[in-house]
Amino acid sequence: MQERVLEVRRLGRVGYGEAFELQKQLESEVIADREKGYLLLLEHPHTFTVGRRSSENGVLATAEILRSIGAEVFETDRGGKVTYHGLGQIVAYPIISLSPDREDVHRYVRDLETVLIRTMAEYGIEAFPIEGLTGVHTSEGKIAAIGIHIKRWVTTHGFALNVNTDLSYFNWIIACEGEPVISMEKLLGYELDMAEVGSRIIRNFKEVFGFDQVIDEMAATEFAAV
Repeated sequence: MQERVLEVRRLGRVGYGEAFELQKQLESEVIADREKGYLLLLEHPHTFTVGRRSSENGVLATAEILRSIGAEVFETDRGGKVTYHGLGQIVAYPIISLSPDREDVHRYVRDLETVLIRTMAEYGIEAFPIEGLTGVHTSEGKIAAIGIHIKRWVTTHGFALNVNTDLSYFNWIIACEGEPVISMEKLLGYELDMAEVGSRIIRNFKEVFGFDQVIDEMAATEFAAV
């Protein structure tokens, strides 16, 4: 049996539209060759994304406010409602095949939650799922949002983990079910190394999803500086 290989791309700061186009390109590649998958780790500039389940009033900010806070709005094909992406946040986009033995959407979401929960545990943060909701939560609020899209059992989109995130941007949206949000920095009381958190995510992702080999050529490269 051929080894399953995960290629990691640490992209630094990337606009939402550019990242979306890259996902679609890699989605086609994985549909053609299901033994190889990709994991994109990146930061977005201040962005509000509107998922398929969003209502029209999910973004509270007017066009004038959006200009003043330097944020853009994108409609996207992932599941879920409105969420925020921005600096100090690690966004992970897995483009992997769930076929033939993981063809279960709910299991996929649970597995993503497991990756995040294990990573948080390494920092002494107790994180957990909540029945009926997606994402990963703590006693102080939601620390990671999940929104996915699956085509022919190949995944795109993924999760956003609040590491050193400016949480004030969440005030301009009705995020998911309206629950409070929190960051790793706020819970721990210090700014975290983004590249190190990314490396822990990669290791846990490999273990949870059973990849045989990880190609991470930029393992020592830090995310783009703010």
